[in-house]
Amino acid sequence: MPSALYQRGLARLKEVDSTAGERVIESLADISPDLGRYIVEFGFGEIYSRPGLDLQQRELVTLGALAALGHAQPQLKVHLAAALNVGLTREQIVETMLQVSLYAGFPAALNGVFAAREVFAQHDAR
Repeated sequence: MPSALYQRGLARLKEVDSTAGERVIESLADISPDLGRYIVEFGFGEIYSRPGLDLQQRELVTLGALAALGHAQPQLKVHLAAALNVGLTREQIVETMLQVSLYAGFPAALNGVFAAREVFAQHDAR
């Protein structure tokens, strides 16, 4: 039986990522189920469930951080879809990537914009 923390984290994950987050957790089941559990319990049960920032603000911060890393394209794409899911606009997302250019450089911002273009196209195709 999953813990209350896991249940809370899974509920928040579904709220943020719909089924995309569940697919990430399921993809870890055969190699590192503990990593999946940590993501759900700590990431979404603890951090994403804290007061102080709403889900849109949390996703903006996440987009900026992942884009600035420059090497987390799969995770960036998941969170771009999550950002749309929680109500951020395309303009807000693109503006976030412009902000990234100032602090992380143009290559990071370009990668973020190109990832956004791909996610936007997938979103439109639904």
